[in-house]
Amino acid sequence: MTLVYIAIALLTLLFIGVPVAFSLAGLGAVLIVLKGLPLAMLSQNLYGSLDNFVLLSVPLFLLMSNILLKGGVGKDLFEAVQSWVGHWPGGLGVAALISCGLFSAISGSSVATAATVGTVAIPEMTKRGYAKPFTLGLLAAGGTLGILIPPSIPLIVYGVITEESIGKLFLAGVGPGILLILLFSVFSIIYARFSKSQQVLEKYTMAQRRVASLRALPTLGLALLILGGIYSGAFTPTEASAVGAAASFVLTMFFLRTLSWKDFYQAVRQTVSTTIVLFLIVVGAKIFGRAITIYQIPNMISSLVDMHIASTDGFMIVVTIVLLFLGLFLESLSMLLIMVPVVLPTVMALGVDPIWFGIYFVILIEVALITPPVGLNLFVIQAISNSPLGVIARGVVPFILLMMFSVALIYYVPSIVTWLPTVWK
Repeated sequence: MTLVYIAIALLTLLFIGVPVAFSLAGLGAVLIVLKGLPLAMLSQNLYGSLDNFVLLSVPLFLLMSNILLKGGVGKDLFEAVQSWVGHWPGGLGVAALISCGLFSAISGSSVATAATVGTVAIPEMTKRGYAKPFTLGLLAAGGTLGILIPPSIPLIVYGVITEESIGKLFLAGVGPGILLILLFSVFSIIYARFSKSQQVLEKYTMAQRRVASLRALPTLGLALLILGGIYSGAFTPTEASAVGAAASFVLTMFFLRTLSWKDFYQAVRQTVSTTIVLFLIVVGAKIFGRAITIYQIPNMISSLVDMHIASTDGFMIVVTIVLLFLGLFLESLSMLLIMVPVVLPTVMALGVDPIWFGIYFVILIEVALITPPVGLNLFVIQAISNSPLGVIARGVVPFILLMMFSVALIYYVPSIVTWLPTVWK
């Protein structure tokens, strides 16, 4: 019954509107006091939860994505991709998705990806006759690639929690990220075939493509610098975040000259604000995780799985249902910090590859980014487009189904996730 009481208490706090960080920290503190343990444990957890070199990469990747967002690099990126695929049926949708994938390889943030590409792509797609629900749904879903395609902030946090290699997690995210881009692109092309409202762009000449590609080359070079540096061993993910933040500043301020000092100040301010929120959640989750460990909640869950769930299939179905439910009212990082410490012992006991499970988990929390009522990407796209939330929510439905199909696909074909980390030593 202890497990049930703790779950009810946490859900009650979240439903009545207590911020996630304070819900976790407050409930964790109460549980520790009820166990008769000293509150000095809390201060130790406050320090220990943030005393991690890898976590330094989170604010730096956030700063990089905010600088690129304020610097407007999405315009050149989108135009370059559009010059190659814009004449296809549904080509602007495909261009937007590829642009989301490329920007994801720089930013590590779904919100920044949706905002950067959406700002450019939504007016262009609307002008060319693309239906508003489809356009807005595609950009909201495309933005979720920011937390799957490396570098990914949720994968960094997952690696910290599980003590798994961040580099291997980044490699594992490449295959599923490409898979989602392909699935979304195929849907965009099929949708265009059956919808007669879109205007097909004229095919660009090679000269026009060359000019557009050259304008986007510095941005693509930044992505290659970050990912190439990590995978070649030139620098760690944390060092990559510092290099990326510095390079993005130089690129937008002095090379492209699209970033003003006022924009830079706003980027820093937004980074500090977001970092504080994220780290408060990390601290709260650490305290709560310590409390549930004292109460042996992970062991209870493992015992329940042993008694009532006879297979790995059954366990993964339960995890999937729980994450989809939590995604209706929790944002992605909160889900990660709450659920991973709870289910990880069972994952390990069942012999599930923790690297594979991390990608499976992140795809499911991607769905949370586009499910009402708290899907962050829905609100980002709403702010950009000034459209009713219901229109955007209707547009993301096909993409949610495609995400769930990709979840099933990587479950039955795990090599989509595991192949690249295995071959890249």
